[in-house]
Amino acid sequence: MKNRLRRRPPLMALALQIVPTAILLASGALADEAETMSGLYQAMEIVTGTDMRSRPKGFAECFRDVLVKVSGEPRLREDPRVAELASRADAFVTSFNYVDPKAAQKVHDDQGTYDRSYNLTVHFDPGRIDKTLLDLGEEPWRGERPIVVPILTVHSTSASYLLSAENSAGADQRAAFASLASDDGLKARFPTDAEFAAWGVTIGQVPELPAESAPNEVPVAGTLTFDPTLPGWVGAWRTRWHGVEYQWRISGVNYDSAFRNAVRGVLRIASGHDGPV
Repeated sequence: MKNRLRRRPPLMALALQIVPTAILLASGALADEAETMSGLYQAMEIVTGTDMRSRPKGFAECFRDVLVKVSGEPRLREDPRVAELASRADAFVTSFNYVDPKAAQKVHDDQGTYDRSYNLTVHFDPGRIDKTLLDLGEEPWRGERPIVVPILTVHSTSASYLLSAENSAGADQRAAFASLASDDGLKARFPTDAEFAAWGVTIGQVPELPAESAPNEVPVAGTLTFDPTLPGWVGAWRTRWHGVEYQWRISGVNYDSAFRNAVRGVLRIASGHDGPV
């Protein structure tokens, strides 16, 4: 049998083959952006049971979280006007669901004598949330959000270490930081040991901000130290945004609260507000 030469398709046919791929890529990017935006209008709260005893409180907490996440203004949580709105947060809800995080675990003998805890995820109406922010003198924060890069030295009562991506000592704290950043609509990236070395960061000194960083990253340099006299953790942070440096701190808290303070400082600065909380 003779081999047959394959004829090249005409240029117009090639174009028709290429264009749909480009359209698919663009559609994918738009879908990703839409998914990211929709994620800003939902929040999760741990509640007890699935009935109305805990649901109103769960709705109210999620409502506060969404206002903060969409606007980038953490101070809204303590705003008396928001407290009044949160008391009727169900009016802003489009859907909600419960997840039992212990569903796969073996049932204990005492299960049933008390209510289990559930993860309550609440989805809010974007239009109503946006209008509420405008009524409160705020506005939705649109566009790409920066990635928070913590450059931290940690000093506990038993050890001191760099909060690097590879350091097993900081695994729980990295998970906590990343989760808190996600709660506020941000992402976190932890530096490698090599990056710490390149920046000259060692355990015995207060970390400095790197001279340069990626355009979509916000480095936060500082220390997290446990003070048994308080007792609690002391966090001291420094960041740079659009050429301006900011410093703030918090003390006498658990490390979740310390990290939340660091993240919300970045949230407020990057969203165009006047400085850290």
